[in-house]
Amino acid sequence: MRKIGRLSVLAATAGGAIAGYVIASEENRKTALASWTTGYTPSVKWDWNWDRRGVHSLVKPPKSKGDENNNNLDGHDDRYEKVRPTASRHLIFIRHGQYNLEGPTDHERYLTSLGREQAALTGLRLQELTYPYSRVVYSTMTRATETAEIILKKLENVEVIERCDLLREGAPIPPEPPIGSWKPEMHKFYADGARIEAAFRKYIHRAPASQEKDSYEVFVCHANVIRYFVCRALQLPPEAWLRLTLHNGSITHLVVRPDGRVGLWQLGECGYMPPEKLSRT
Repeated sequence: MRKIGRLSVLAATAGGAIAGYVIASEENRKTALASWTTGYTPSVKWDWNWDRRGVHSLVKPPKSKGDENNNNLDGHDDRYEKVRPTASRHLIFIRHGQYNLEGPTDHERYLTSLGREQAALTGLRLQELTYPYSRVVYSTMTRATETAEIILKKLENVEVIERCDLLREGAPIPPEPPIGSWKPEMHKFYADGARIEAAFRKYIHRAPASQEKDSYEVFVCHANVIRYFVCRALQLPPEAWLRLTLHNGSITHLVVRPDGRVGLWQLGECGYMPPEKLSRT
């Protein structure tokens, strides 16, 4: 009997401990944070007004003071809503096809037969995606112009077709880490970098408030330009651009949301091409 009594006491004690542990665990579970959020602070915070098109940049500050609830008394909040974007911009960048590397001038750096095939395959891919493309903008360099002309044959009802010198190839910024086989003179970075940054500011930004539906725009240009744009748009160090690689004719897809968020849907997508049609020259 004495032995049974001791067992009963031990069982009761163990049961109470388990119950207490379960109750305590339930209480802790209500307040526990995921491990990655505990004490975490980002090394670099997102700049929501990176394109200087946030609503506070588009509306003059009020002259009058707010009431006791901090509400503006001059209808200032209504003016914010009038300039607030509601649509997304889909920016689709195409690298030109393979071209004649032996040409001494841009005019002679035309697409090779493989480059023309790559452009046709990319045009077909864009056609298959059935996006409502509203604009095609292409670099004025020969290889990009020829690529765009081939792609446009696959696309119908494009409202706006533009050529732009700002999208020409160049050296956007000294890369980190540097590459010994590619060392443009420093003046090239100063000249090309300013131009390519100007192209970024012209084309990479959120939609205006007047845009009611999501838009899909195609830009046919060059690897250095696209890689720099991706780093800048994602607020990554721009000097990291040369760490990325793009195939000829590949598709890079950026999305700029109304609130200023930017997403990268595709980077150098070329899986629609047969392996024998791939190149990176």
